Amino acid sequence: MTTKVQKSITVDVPVSMAYNQWTQFEEFPQFMGGVQKVEQLNDRRLHWVAEIAGVKREWYAEILEQRQDEKVAWAASEGATNAGAVTFAPNGAGRTLVTLDLEYEPEGLVEKAGDALNIIERQAKSDLEKFKSFIESRSHETGAWRGEVAGQAGTPGVEAAASSEGDSGKAGISAKAAAAGAAAVAGAAAVAAKKSGSSEGSEAEEAVIVTPPVEPDEVDVVVLDDAPRAATDPVVVDDTTGLDDPASDVTGDNPRDLR
Repeated sequence: MTTKVQKSITVDVPVSMAYNQWTQFEEFPQFMGGVQKVEQLNDRRLHWVAEIAGVKREWYAEILEQRQDEKVAWAASEGATNAGAVTFAPNGAGRTLVTLDLEYEPEGLVEKAGDALNIIERQAKSDLEKFKSFIESRSHETGAWRGEVAGQAGTPGVEAAASSEGDSGKAGISAKAAAAGAAAVAGAAAVAAKKSGSSEGSEAEEAVIVTPPVEPDEVDVVVLDDAPRAATDPVVVDDTTGLDDPASDVTGDNPRDLR
């Protein structure tokens, strides 16, 4: 099941300035919460690394359509199922209405719990507010790309990201995040059950708080062989708590000229 989000904000800069700044994808971490890195691999292909609600995700996206001072539309090609568009329209003298449309498919317990709590919707609203502060605080954009990508009219949905459907991509999640996600689901279910069992006409509802279990700092693993062991034989303890899992690096030149 997919989720759609639409958010708009008016920024006090001309359309060309707002649009030009949005074409500088590698600047996104400066105003998008949770976005750690965006790499411009070529005019149409982007590599994203983000962490939202404790879930770290890595995916690739393709620019499906780009029209100067009007629109940028995209869809994931691998690693996550999401698509959408951002549009720009004049909204008075020297002002621009920026509208973000997003459709995505949450995967896994924590992402689905976050979806139930509208985390992505709140994140989109926050990102637009940060974009407003970012662009209004400077006299000009940090760069611009005035090329175009021909595409079909309309806003792409997740059907445009069919190649990534069911692809969990390179994702990582901590035990604390998993516990928090499970607690969120349990908490939401408990509150729903409480409300459904309330008497008709009742105005007060009692909140149910579920605390996630504490993640142990260390785990001792006892390894025993099959041979008989005397009572005085020492027990071998392996204190290994984890393995290194370095993130993969993807590099590429950004062909978009900066002004």
